[in-house]
This record gives sequence, C-alpha cells and structure tokens, in this order.
Amino acid sequence: MRLVQFQAKGPAAAPRIGLEEKEGGNVIDLNAFDPSLPRTMRAFLEEGDAAFAIAKRAQESGQYVLPRADVSLLAPITSPDKVICVGMNYVDHCLEQNVKIPKEPIIFNKFPSSIVGPYDEIILPTESNEIDWEVELAFVIGKKGKHIQEPDAMSHVAGFTVAHDVSARDWQMEKNGKQWLLGKTFDTFCPLGPALVTKNSVSDPHNLGIRCKVNGELVQNSNTNQMIFKTEALIAWVSKFVTLYPGDIFLTGTPPGVGVFRKPPVFLKRGDEVQCEIDELGTIRNKVA
Repeated sequence: MRLVQFQAKGPAAAPRIGLEEKEGGNVIDLNAFDPSLPRTMRAFLEEGDAAFAIAKRAQESGQYVLPRADVSLLAPITSPDKVICVGMNYVDHCLEQNVKIPKEPIIFNKFPSSIVGPYDEIILPTESNEIDWEVELAFVIGKKGKHIQEPDAMSHVAGFTVAHDVSARDWQMEKNGKQWLLGKTFDTFCPLGPALVTKNSVSDPHNLGIRCKVNGELVQNSNTNQMIFKTEALIAWVSKFVTLYPGDIFLTGTPPGVGVFRKPPVFLKRGDEVQCEIDELGTIRNKVA
C-alpha cells in the first residue's frame, strides 16, 4: 500500500489520509470510506493493525476514488515526535570524503518543523549561502518500542519513503560549534514523500536504486545496498537511548555526489529544482525559492 496525506484542492480544505493507487495515480479517500479513521498519518499509525485492516478493505472496495488532479499531496508524515538522522551511512559517501567507515551509527536530528511535502518549495534562508542536496531513504516507525533487538526491529517499521536532507553546509561544518543540528533544520529542509510505502510492498529496502537530480542533471546515483547500518541496526541502536513512537521518522544517510565535495563546490540557488527518487518508492520534486 501507498499511504498518503492529502488535501482536496480548494480553499480551507482539511488534511485527510488516503491510498495512492500507484505512484502519480488516483487517491482512495480513507476518511470517506470510514469516517472513524483519524485524519493524520501519525494517528492512523497509532491505531495499529485495525487501521491497516480498514485501509486494505478500502483498497479492495474500489470506492471513494478521487482523481489525482483534484488532490494535493502533503508529506506522508507530519508532526512526528522525532526526526532521527544518520550521518556518513553509505560506504561510497565515506570514500568520497576520504573518511573511515564509522563503527557505530552517527546520529543527529532535524526538528519536525522542517518537514514539507513532496512538491513544496525549499526556502533558501538568508543566513546561509551554502545550501546542499542529499537524497535519502527514510523509514517510519509503526509500533512503539524501547531496547528493540535487531531480529524484532522490522516489526516496528510501518514503511518507507523518500526524503531530502537539505543542508546548510556552513552552519553544519563551520558554525554552531560544528554541531550539525542548525545546519540541518531550517524550515523546509525536510521534504518527504510522495507516499509511505508499507514494508510488505517493498521488495528489499536495502537494495534499491537511489538518485538525485538538480535541474535534470544526475548528481547522486547509488544503491541502498551501500548503507553501512541497515534499518534493523539503526532501530536497535537508537532505541537503546530513546523510546520510539509511531510516526517517528529515520533518515538513513545519503550516497556520494553532494555539492559541497565537488571541485569547486556547488550549492543550490533560487530557481533550481531538485528531484529525489528511489526505486519502488517514488519521486519528490522541490523547487528552490
């Protein structure tokens, strides 16, 4: 299933949850099929298996299908408890920087206020002139847990989506005591989408082509099999420290090809369009404003 949050086009339309029939396809309105369902994805995930069973019945019913032209997709998850990010988690990205492969996951975060939808604008902040791109595989927690063991970790995952970890390199690498947080969490610095693809609809999340294009030029091109710490290891590691809740988002790192390590470095400017895509999950497109 391809779960989405959406709004009907028109003034003051409230967010709803639905199912995308296919990438770019029509949307089944889950709230119309069953008005008792929550209207946010986080609340939907909190209801667990019962909510997924309703979604499956809606998918099979063929009812309440909205033409794609009549809806606008939002980020598949908004207002999560946590947005957890992983640094230097691709072998080829470490080689690009000429740094050693980490022995433990490098964890940082973004604030949830950085999340925007799959086709929303990225707003360049006046505080930085070094805004860079990073395509990433993201996964979303579906079941609460603490001290989760690797063999049980995937049972806590709801699904996968495409993320863009927009980064202000000066604030990440030079300012704020070289703590990464501020450089990663400006408003609009976390485009997500287009859908939350449930784990049973993904053949192998750790063997997917992952790409980024800027103005149509291919700048990142790798495979999630280059990830050093896979989904299960990341869940086991982070849940040692914090309780994971339904809706929590993990951004799992980026492959090589980012702008800061080009010679000379290349950064985003107003008018650019960034396209992030992952096989089986979909494509997000965000213009820079």
